[in-house]
Amino acid sequence: MLVSLLKKFGLKFSLNDPRWGRGSDDNKNQDGNKRPNDGPPDLDQLWRDFNQRLSNLFGNKKNGGGNNNNGNGGNSGGNGFTPDMRGAGIGAGVIAAIVAFLWLVSGFFIVQEGQTGVVLTFGKYSHMTPAGFNWRWPTPIQSHETVNVSQVRTVEVGYRGNVKNKQQQESLMLTEDENIIDIQFAVQFTLKNASEWVFNNREQDEMVKQVAETAIREVVGRNKMDFVLYEGREKIAFDSSQLMQQIVDKYKAGVQITNVTMQGVQPPEQVQASFDDAVKAGQDRERQKNEGQAYANDVIPRARGAASRLMQESEAYRASVTANAQGEASRFKQVLVEYQKAPAVTRDRMYIDTMQKIFSSTTKVMVDAKGSNNLIYLPLDKLIAQTAAGTAAATAPSAATSSTPTLPTDSVALETQLQQESRTRDSRISREREVR
Repeated sequence: MLVSLLKKFGLKFSLNDPRWGRGSDDNKNQDGNKRPNDGPPDLDQLWRDFNQRLSNLFGNKKNGGGNNNNGNGGNSGGNGFTPDMRGAGIGAGVIAAIVAFLWLVSGFFIVQEGQTGVVLTFGKYSHMTPAGFNWRWPTPIQSHETVNVSQVRTVEVGYRGNVKNKQQQESLMLTEDENIIDIQFAVQFTLKNASEWVFNNREQDEMVKQVAETAIREVVGRNKMDFVLYEGREKIAFDSSQLMQQIVDKYKAGVQITNVTMQGVQPPEQVQASFDDAVKAGQDRERQKNEGQAYANDVIPRARGAASRLMQESEAYRASVTANAQGEASRFKQVLVEYQKAPAVTRDRMYIDTMQKIFSSTTKVMVDAKGSNNLIYLPLDKLIAQTAAGTAAATAPSAATSSTPTLPTDSVALETQLQQESRTRDSRISREREVR
């Protein structure tokens, strides 16, 4: 369309000229014949043709309005082109419209998913654009910067790339008990506000690293060395993360701290061996304490159980003795009542019961003959021992299973007769006492 419009106004490009490469009308010899085809013109000839057509388009004459070489006052034939001013204005307007269209089109830009576009107006923050196809005023009015807000960024403190590549000026810290400790950790964070990340701070990664180092030093300085080395690692990381978030929020850095990972926590290398010895000694102490506590847990309950058992046995013995004493006292009172009713009978009964208790546990018997003072001694213990020895020699298996010795039949009968005579005599003596 543009080419056809330019043709309408008499403008021809070299590529559309059918005589391109064949020379101009002036390229004739002196005899009026055309020169032979010498091939395409060189670059200088193309440039001269382009400048001539631009001059004709904007109303300039080829010879500047002067006379030709022949001295005639008019223009040379066919070369004194005077353009139409209306056509020149339309052509300039079309060119300006095309340039303006291309300028406006240059304001379109695409923001990828997970990114945010920050638009600047004459270098000052204007607004943010979401992911997708967006437009802004072209340069130099507005410009834009794309920021990846979904990327998880990492800052390393105390090492670079590998924990073996330590940075002593960052990793050495002082604890509450005035001990030096070597810590390497990594901080992971994302962006929650792209404009704050871009404009509020310089060297954002370095700012986050310095904030992380400041926070971890403050948290470590509030705790003792043993706590930081062993049971307090997770708490140290959590407290440091909270403190970092507070600091970056005060700075309005647009940063969200997501994780703090402790890569290495140990004492300095110069005292590592001594510290290992101290740790081993502490572990031995704890082991011995645990063993002593286990022994105490085993012995103390047993001692307490034995003491409780003794106390219960003593309480039972006391209750038994008290009950027996009370029973004996009650029985004595009952016997006293009966004695007051029949003294002689009660006295004889008590005597007989007492003698029965005495002779039931003895193996020797003293017999008083009737009407005489001679006492007959019956060595029942000797008879029982001899009988037991003879029985054991005769029947060894039965003697091993039997625990109660048996008396001869004659001895048992004799003993029974003596007991009856003794009871008869005692009864007679009691009656005589009552008569008296």
